[in-house]
Amino acid sequence: MPATQDIHVRETVPLVSPDEMKRQIPASDESVNCVLSSRQAIADILTGNDRRLMLIVGPCSIHDEKAALEYAERLAKAKSELEETLLILMRVYFEKPRTTVGWKGLINDPNLDGTFEIDQGLRRARTLLSKITEMGLPTATEMLDPITPQYTADLVSWASIGARTTESQTHRQMASGLSMPVGYKNATDGSPSIAIQAMQSARSPHSFLGIDSRGQTCIVHTTGNPLAHLILRGGRSGPNFESEHVHRAAQALQDAGLEANIVVDCSHANSNKEHQQQIPAFRDVLQQRIDGNTHIIGMMLESNLHAGNQKVGDDPQALQYGVSITDACIDWDQTEQLLREAHAAMSQVQGLSLPSP
Repeated sequence: MPATQDIHVRETVPLVSPDEMKRQIPASDESVNCVLSSRQAIADILTGNDRRLMLIVGPCSIHDEKAALEYAERLAKAKSELEETLLILMRVYFEKPRTTVGWKGLINDPNLDGTFEIDQGLRRARTLLSKITEMGLPTATEMLDPITPQYTADLVSWASIGARTTESQTHRQMASGLSMPVGYKNATDGSPSIAIQAMQSARSPHSFLGIDSRGQTCIVHTTGNPLAHLILRGGRSGPNFESEHVHRAAQALQDAGLEANIVVDCSHANSNKEHQQQIPAFRDVLQQRIDGNTHIIGMMLESNLHAGNQKVGDDPQALQYGVSITDACIDWDQTEQLLREAHAAMSQVQGLSLPSP
């Protein structure tokens, strides 16, 4: 009898359950404390009880755990030195949305060679999250595949829903059940309206199909996630980080009955895809905050050990260490300078005394 399903499926491979992976790669007490305290700090920023500026910085994507850990060690040191005015989280992005085709991230293809060892990718991602949070450094990532959070979300302090998926019902439902604060990026056309609709949707309870911690297909019933904010990342019409764009977005949030909390992504269309243009965007937005726009609760930077980006090519072993293989990034020295500029500026606003150089 002719087949009527799985006609285009080549193979299905069983995957270890989330519970089993967590038993194999447990969250330490240090990691749990880091996640809980940083989630609460983000919640306090969203409610106005914490006056610090949230900065989410790190590689566009993770492809080399050794380089990621070196970056994390540097960022953890900066976090501890600047935490009086800044809440610093590391971008630890394992999943990359693609407009057409391309490398989909460490979880999907950890070996960079098209072997798609997803089980290995999940293990490597969870291991890296564990090591970073044990340093006391909170992690931030984009939630793309709705199954992935069962394996990694307990080690993540902040999540984003991307410009390509903010309109997706599946991702709005997923966000309604996530345990951490979630940022929603404006659509690729630059408009915040779809992200605002997503925030409204994800605040509500939902019921949908998913998996539980045992890997069993189930019906997921959520309570809704109230810890939401808008991320401005620019769009086809150009950047949207300047003050008039921020004010319009804040007004749109208020008109929708939402808290006017905004994070500005200094990369993507806000830098016109030129990594060095993140720097003037960052300084512009920082000045807006210093001038009194408290709707701006944070910023994002794409940053790596070394500047620029590179193509994977046929030999992953030939890649330059500490250089992005997706979007181009600014380097660590530039990043540290911007972090210290933000700390100095926020210290003045908050009336804090800085140590002598």
